[in-house]
Amino acid sequence: MSEELVLYTNPMSRGRVARWMLEEIGVPYRVELLDYGTTMKAPAYLAINPMGKVPTIRHNGKVVTENAAICTYLAETFPAAGLGPQPSERADYYRWLFFAAGPLEYAATNHAFGLTPPPERAAALGYGSYALALNTLEYAVTRMPFIAGDRFTAADLYVGALLGYSMQFGTIEKRPAFEAYHAKVSDRPAAKRAAQLDDAAMPNPVT
Repeated sequence: MSEELVLYTNPMSRGRVARWMLEEIGVPYRVELLDYGTTMKAPAYLAINPMGKVPTIRHNGKVVTENAAICTYLAETFPAAGLGPQPSERADYYRWLFFAAGPLEYAATNHAFGLTPPPERAAALGYGSYALALNTLEYAVTRMPFIAGDRFTAADLYVGALLGYSMQFGTIEKRPAFEAYHAKVSDRPAAKRAAQLDDAAMPNPVT
């Protein structure tokens, strides 16, 4: 079925972000649960995603990987969900979505591994410094009610999810502005459904 929408994921992965997005758009989808080191690296899955990572979605015979791309694709492909940007929101929507997927995550990952460039080389990095990236993020999540304006969009889903797991694992420091923004955007029925589904799929389900 070329039009079938399939999510390849693992409940202990960033596939939880893609699951949340799928629950937001409200269309039927099938889930293929993959295990690290076995089915995720098997030839059948590597033919779909050569990275051997999750999440991946397949729709209309096409494959989309990377959570920011998945969120953008689903918002545009299923516009009835209202998660894509209105014309007046496009600049902020794309700006902050790709800031989070690029410089912010790059900064958080380097920080987690203790990779701090010397100050004189900071200009060579896309994010400048960890502090600069976080200060910019704080600006992004406090300047308007939501990341692109007055309503929730797929950009909020991605930024909010990234903030949630990054604060959980300590790669982004907890700040009141970050915690308030994450609490606001994640307090949605679709987010709660997605979490329940992934928790139930865990090897030792959360009860």
